[in-house]
Amino acid sequence: MNWRAAWAGLALLAMTVGRAHAEPPDPVRRDYHLTARQIADSSYVVEGSTEDFSRANGGLMVNSAFIVTDEGVIVLDTGPSRLFGEQFHALIDRTSGGKPIVQVINSHLHPDHFLGNQAFAPETLTATSETIAGISAAGEDFTTNMYRLLGNWMLDTEPVVPKTVLQAHTAVVGGHRLHYLTLAGHSDSDVALFDETTGVLYAADLVFHDRTPTTPHADIAPWLAALEALEALKFKVVVPGHGPVAQDAGPLHQTADWLRWLDGTLRQAARQGLSEAEVFRLPIPERFAALSLTRAEFERSVVHLYPALLRGQLQPSATKVE
Repeated sequence: MNWRAAWAGLALLAMTVGRAHAEPPDPVRRDYHLTARQIADSSYVVEGSTEDFSRANGGLMVNSAFIVTDEGVIVLDTGPSRLFGEQFHALIDRTSGGKPIVQVINSHLHPDHFLGNQAFAPETLTATSETIAGISAAGEDFTTNMYRLLGNWMLDTEPVVPKTVLQAHTAVVGGHRLHYLTLAGHSDSDVALFDETTGVLYAADLVFHDRTPTTPHADIAPWLAALEALEALKFKVVVPGHGPVAQDAGPLHQTADWLRWLDGTLRQAARQGLSEAEVFRLPIPERFAALSLTRAEFERSVVHLYPALLRGQLQPSATKVE
């Protein structure tokens, strides 16, 4: 992947958000007031907001989770800042009775999922090789832009790159049979974790619920394929990367519906040769009214995805004219 080009797309997304929430610096150290919601036996989630990044929410938009096993705690995504990571770690300690953290998973390269890594022991941090490469290449830029967006919520935050490569496999850890799935679509590498023992699917950003999916590194075809693979699992509870936890496949269907509509709309616009400004003004179907930030995320997706589709329509024909 061209990380500089990819970063440019995400930077544009974030700068757009930042303009909407500009405010003066705040010298006060903040508190996320985190609570752990139990969703199954020994299984907990900290639910983030479905809003945009802002200094009002400290960037707490992601759902972070942890599983308390007999051998120790498995953590999924460390959040948007060192402060979040520290407060999340403290919450895990209180909830688990001080059990050791044996594994921390960064599900993909986006900064709200890994910038809390500093709060956890380096040897516990894991991610796929693609995510490790992405954080290594773009982590500093991600962090700089998060400072612009969130101000002092980000105090002392530095990107920490996982060293342990995570691959698809199945393991029994402390009485939990866990399936580690390596998929793609939201980014070029997305980890989902299925706890067969409890029936909980931790889908990360492959699934959004009542929140419009983000697309700075998206490839919609493999994303839809990943959703089909996840739906084939016999889960009882799904934890999306963003939005409320659910007890059915509704969030998977909602995410897939948006992605199919988005892809079809942009391809049709490209065939018609519409400009980006014209695409921005296209109507969004009423069935997506329950999703937050539809217009904002649609416009960002136009920026992320439409130029390549338009270029594809404008490529000269390979047929030789005699």
